Amino acid sequence: MLKKGNPPDHRCSFCGRGEEDVMILVSGMDGQICEVCTDKAQEIIDQELRRAGVEPQRKDAQQAAGSKSSAYSGPLQVLPPRDIKKFLDQYVIGQEDAKKVLSVAVYNHYKRLQQLESGNTKLFEDVDIEKSNVLFVGQTGTGKTLMAKTIAKLLNVPFTIVDATVFTEAGYVGEDVESILSRLLQVCDYDEKAAERGIVYIDEIDKIARKQDNPSITRDVSGEGVQQGMLKMLEGSEVLVPPQGGRKHPEQKLVKINTHNILFICGGAFDGIEKIIARRVNTQVIGYGKKESDEIDKENLLQYISSQDIKTFGLIPELVGRLPVVAHLDPLDRDSLRRILTEPRNALIRQYEKLFAMENIELVLQPEAVDMLAEKAFDFKLGARGLRSLCEILLTDAMFEMPGDENSKVDKKEKRKLVIDAAYVQEKLEGARKAKLRAA
Repeated sequence: MLKKGNPPDHRCSFCGRGEEDVMILVSGMDGQICEVCTDKAQEIIDQELRRAGVEPQRKDAQQAAGSKSSAYSGPLQVLPPRDIKKFLDQYVIGQEDAKKVLSVAVYNHYKRLQQLESGNTKLFEDVDIEKSNVLFVGQTGTGKTLMAKTIAKLLNVPFTIVDATVFTEAGYVGEDVESILSRLLQVCDYDEKAAERGIVYIDEIDKIARKQDNPSITRDVSGEGVQQGMLKMLEGSEVLVPPQGGRKHPEQKLVKINTHNILFICGGAFDGIEKIIARRVNTQVIGYGKKESDEIDKENLLQYISSQDIKTFGLIPELVGRLPVVAHLDPLDRDSLRRILTEPRNALIRQYEKLFAMENIELVLQPEAVDMLAEKAFDFKLGARGLRSLCEILLTDAMFEMPGDENSKVDKKEKRKLVIDAAYVQEKLEGARKAKLRAA
């Protein structure tokens, strides 16, 4: 029945609501329908279909999020710390202390989250368990990013890597810190509940350290200001996030994300922090303190790192307090580099063997060749990344020539073999070095 006040063409033909009483009024040839009557009509259709034995095919908001989102929105399967470390051992060589610290921190965090999702809140009536974010300190190529990636793969939760060097204070050229959560939302297809239990790895956190001897008269908009912007996010708060990333605009719809259950893992090389550690542990002491200082491993001072050293390096105390778990990664020695080439599930040699196997070529690296690659990578001081650079130099010519040579055209089913020995490695590396000298 129509209500008085509005002409019939501005009212819903089913319920009589005027256009000022509804959000949407869809017009047809001889009438209109509002969004309330549309929902009721859909319910009636679903009921009639179920009576007829047909399950209605509706795409609600959760279905529309996509298959990737639904995979992340399942129940959490939390493994004990020993099993987490065993999984990490398949991908990361060495770094026993760091893997133990990360396994315990992740287990405690998601054990607490699992209890909250199951509705068992009685455990938290007396004690409110806070999350423990993690800070990795280690040289480049020691496995900081790899460990965070592997943990996310094991837990099947949304995971994203962001670079701290692109952030500036709000209003300056660069990204706002809220774009960290925008990337997490994009990974899980904008499923907010899945994003609120994800993992964020913030790389190069040392690059936003406070510059104590900054000669510039301008503000340090990419240093201390960014650290201050991260404080509430790391601790746990409701953050308004632009879904597509970028700047916040008044006309843009923002999504509210609660970061209380998001685990933040930060990593950085902290180049030069060894000098700060050396001053603190007093390695230069002479006289009565000399005997105690002799017990200090001067080749790996990172193992003595503490939150005090991080603060002295340039991270503000408030940010250091929100990263209570500090773990160091040992520099890789020759034996570790050799094991990285052959042992992990994603070992470099296995990757190249797979690439050559696609061309029906068997790649064989003799043990002496592997030892030489590890020795050269150790001299470069680039960690595991140096190994890939050497492998590319070593195998580029073979990958260029062998897939399309005449033998493969004659008989593509014939399996060929490429054997790499120490002499071949020496020849290729020396040739690459001479070529660069000529180019210079």
